[in-house]
Amino acid sequence: MDNNLLLIFIRNPEPGKVKTRLAKVIGNTAAFEIYQFLLNHTKEITKKLKCNKIIYYSENIAENDIWDTQFYQKKLQKGFDLGIRMLNAVKENIRAGSKIIIIGSDIYDLQSSHIEQAFNKLNKHDVVIGPAKDGGYYLIGLKKEHEKIFKNKPWGTSKVLEQTLENLEDSDVFLLEELNDIDTYNDIKNNNIFKKFIEHSTK
Repeated sequence: MDNNLLLIFIRNPEPGKVKTRLAKVIGNTAAFEIYQFLLNHTKEITKKLKCNKIIYYSENIAENDIWDTQFYQKKLQKGFDLGIRMLNAVKENIRAGSKIIIIGSDIYDLQSSHIEQAFNKLNKHDVVIGPAKDGGYYLIGLKKEHEKIFKNKPWGTSKVLEQTLENLEDSDVFLLEELNDIDTYNDIKNNNIFKKFIEHSTK
């Protein structure tokens, strides 16, 4: 599994700086608690995966946090937008015969099996993408740089997946099942898992 590499992109968890769209409805404290909850979920589903794992921090590398260096390497994101930061991470780690998967940390529906499936599908396909219900994607897996898919994208909008697939029209792309990421109040309002955070924020 040495050639299988999982890159996990996270924001350094600070109140007022994470889940800002969600915070507009439920407040900074509840949004921060939800982000911490999602980070822990991401840790639980990735820790035992049989692949190399790197946490890519947004602001600075935290030494004593939930990401145990026994299981995760730690690096810093580099670039002016999400696409360039992902591209730089791919360039930094791509090797002959390697398979790289990138995920974020805000998909409560994401399970270990999705990531394992993505690595398996990369044996037969050029690229694997996990579509998000908001028009973006929650996972991308590849075996070479595919530089253009990371450039000039309207990150955070409903056009990201569509434009990415247009860039990949000459490649063999496998799509995983569609999942819901957590960005706005609409993403959590009907999910009982998040009720405790919402109720806490209104007391």
